[in-house]
Amino acid sequence: MSEERAARLEQLVVGRELDALLVTDLVNVRYITGFTGTNAACVVGPGLRIFITDFRYLEQAEQQVAGFEHVQGRQELLAEVGERLAGRIGFDDAHVTVRRHGRLGELVDEGVELVAEAGLVEQLRAVKDRDELDAIRRAAALTDEVYEHLCRRGLVGRSERDVAIDLEREMRAQGAEGPSFPSIVASGAHGALPHASPRDERIASGALVIVDMGCVLDGYCSDCTRTFATGKLSDEARAVYELVLEAQDTALAGVVAGARCREVDALAREAIVAAGHEEHFGHGLGHGVGLEIHEAPRLSPSAGEEDLLEQGSVVTVEPGVYLPGKLGVRIEDLVVVGAEGPEVLSRFPKGLITLGA
Repeated sequence: MSEERAARLEQLVVGRELDALLVTDLVNVRYITGFTGTNAACVVGPGLRIFITDFRYLEQAEQQVAGFEHVQGRQELLAEVGERLAGRIGFDDAHVTVRRHGRLGELVDEGVELVAEAGLVEQLRAVKDRDELDAIRRAAALTDEVYEHLCRRGLVGRSERDVAIDLEREMRAQGAEGPSFPSIVASGAHGALPHASPRDERIASGALVIVDMGCVLDGYCSDCTRTFATGKLSDEARAVYELVLEAQDTALAGVVAGARCREVDALAREAIVAAGHEEHFGHGLGHGVGLEIHEAPRLSPSAGEEDLLEQGSVVTVEPGVYLPGKLGVRIEDLVVVGAEGPEVLSRFPKGLITLGA
């Protein structure tokens, strides 16, 4: 698998008229080589496959990284990298600091041209292969099971922090490496903060509670949000919930290969704006999910005209409405982009569920 990915990256490198690409971001290194350690770099170009790590990871690299020449470096891997570069060498300017760039310039030969490139590996990562999709499907299924666990435990009388800790403990008990991001549990007015941190305050009856969580399984992330009731709701709270659910269902139908990312966002946003809540939906509709919890593509009003969904991408669809001082509602599914429509991976029910003590 690593050679197949390296070969596809090589095609991009050649297309950009580069002699090689220096990959230093550890997530991208993992994607290209399969290496899961914490200090590594690789170089990919026509006939060039170099993997560099330090002494601590030599044995691990022998087990995980095939098809690359292995080079032992010191803690500062750039010293070994610089000696092996020639011609036009690309680097990802999103992952190389000004300091590292200056250091690399000192280490390469005078004739080497360092070329800033943005997102070549991320471009490959945006479309998942069969193994990646399998891992994400299993991570999503595990997340569904953790929601079932939450239903058995209830919400009322527990602190947001206790619920979040319990969810992450259950993920690990079911085989996850851990959460893909800090779990969000936000009740009542606290739910108006889209990325609220769980508090010690106990969850009361008669509130809406946003629960946003995901896990990591075999290196791949899941992401899912449900909003629960803890008793009888106000008419306003129920109306907001139904609005968000309708907007999400509308947007899901637009998740198809070839769709413009910003137009999928608009499907949900237009319904929310029409209901008078334009200022209460301030984030994008969704984002890609894979080795990282936020990656390409992005469903957002700011997406470019050329930003299209591709078959095999995995995205979230997560509209929300947040009323300051009152409540928040967000409903999120993890979705595989198909040729003719979405494959929704999040199977836990989306109809309003009431959880008591």
